[in-house]
Amino acid sequence: MQRMPSGNPSSFSFQGWAHAGRPTKEGFGIMPIAGVDPAKVIDAVMDLNNYVGNVDHVSECRIIADSRYEQPTSARFYQLVKIPLLGSVHHELVLHRVGEMNGYQVAAWHVLRAETDALSTSKGFRSDYNVGAWFAKDGVLGYALASAPKKGDVGWLKWKALTKGADAAASKVLKGNLEGMARWAARR
Repeated sequence: MQRMPSGNPSSFSFQGWAHAGRPTKEGFGIMPIAGVDPAKVIDAVMDLNNYVGNVDHVSECRIIADSRYEQPTSARFYQLVKIPLLGSVHHELVLHRVGEMNGYQVAAWHVLRAETDALSTSKGFRSDYNVGAWFAKDGVLGYALASAPKKGDVGWLKWKALTKGADAAASKVLKGNLEGMARWAARR
């Protein structure tokens, strides 16, 4: 929350910063998008079984029943994301409807370490870490992300592309995610 602008942004804004010696930067993008309805955005974010066809690059996404996480406030899910030219990444995550923070409706996720480690590498490489959040208020949408693959799942060249290359592309990716989620939420 300390990276949030004090007022409403007038255009797309992106920040990236190093954190805890991780191989990728943390990233945060925020922008004004006319007509953004915070409730619709967070409902779309929580609609995990319908990401395929609505969220770019998601090849598979489904809720996994788990009594530790109960909808509509949280959900455990499996996700497979196809990264152009680099292959697919998959992981198990938990998404939480956090509620309101500083005027924003927030939904945040984190990787489930043991469950992700148990996935086969035959479908793709696994996430070492994957955490982030959506921030929505009237006319404004924000997205925070920190993610990297398990180093042992990829070769040296792919590791560089998925870490240093991801840092270089983060602004474009986050802007695309913001615009895509806004479009999907508006169709709901």
